Amino acid sequence: MGIRVAVAGASGYAGGELLRLIAGHPEFDLVAATAHSQAGQPVAAVHPQLAGLDLVFGPTDPAALADADLVFLALPHGQSAALAAALPETVRVVDLGADHRLTDADAWARYYGGPHAGAWTYGLPELPGQRAAIAAATRVASTGCYAVATTLALAPLIAAGAVFPADVVVVAASGTSGAGRAAKAHLLGSEVMGDLSPYKVGAHQHVPEIKQATGATSLSFTPVLAPMPRGILATVTAVPTGDADPREVLAQAYADAPFVHVLPEGLWPHTAATAGANSCHLQAAVDVDSGRVIVVSAIDNLGKGAAGQAVQNANLMLGLPETTGLPVFGVAP
Repeated sequence: MGIRVAVAGASGYAGGELLRLIAGHPEFDLVAATAHSQAGQPVAAVHPQLAGLDLVFGPTDPAALADADLVFLALPHGQSAALAAALPETVRVVDLGADHRLTDADAWARYYGGPHAGAWTYGLPELPGQRAAIAAATRVASTGCYAVATTLALAPLIAAGAVFPADVVVVAASGTSGAGRAAKAHLLGSEVMGDLSPYKVGAHQHVPEIKQATGATSLSFTPVLAPMPRGILATVTAVPTGDADPREVLAQAYADAPFVHVLPEGLWPHTAATAGANSCHLQAAVDVDSGRVIVVSAIDNLGKGAAGQAVQNANLMLGLPETTGLPVFGVAP
């Protein structure tokens, strides 16, 4: 028997990607996959890419999860805290939702509403000191998808004093899977294809998380819905403090990070290049007109932005190499 893992909320896109990664993980045994409306359905009936995975969705009940060594929570925001509180303390938990990311209760109330459930160890291993913190934790809050794409681009520059923490501007395009699997009129193929549209302009819930993780003090963030199923391309700009080479700062920060790749000069990130991988591709330049530092970041929102990141955190919590069972390279074309 390997390490017993379970997934709550396994019928969604992030849940399905978790099941795919767990099925190929050399140390994990999937013992339960739960859902709400899809309970009682075979996994492959909901996720046809998992044909051959002989498992039926169970109801999202603490008793169905309590025998696992580690539980992944892939639930809508606001639904993780109560379920996590009902699990034995001996069960390790990785939450893909937002319930436990923020340390500031006022920020939670402003962007999410409702009671603040308290902060867990933040699940971004590439931040200084976080690998050790995650490895020592029994409860880890994985990042938001936009947050990881932006934080990996920005945090080392602020930490090195290469850019000012104020006046950071981010424009990021995401594939439609980032909005979840629930049927919504604005996500219909006929509405999305051939179109780009901004949403939650000036009030996206990942803003306080990005500020918390990077040290930014003011942030203008515009998310854009793109006509593709998965991927995020974030363009992050900030005011330099001097003449430090931003690409070199990033290269030094991620020299030992297996999933973060600062591309050779002249090459720029593509979302397709990260599809199916747990990797982030970065490139940086200085705008010749404004002088602002520009960093472009690409991830798979279901990989490094969700399920892959969660498995990376779980590996660290369980004493495994963080790369275990995770693809570094994307799928093309």
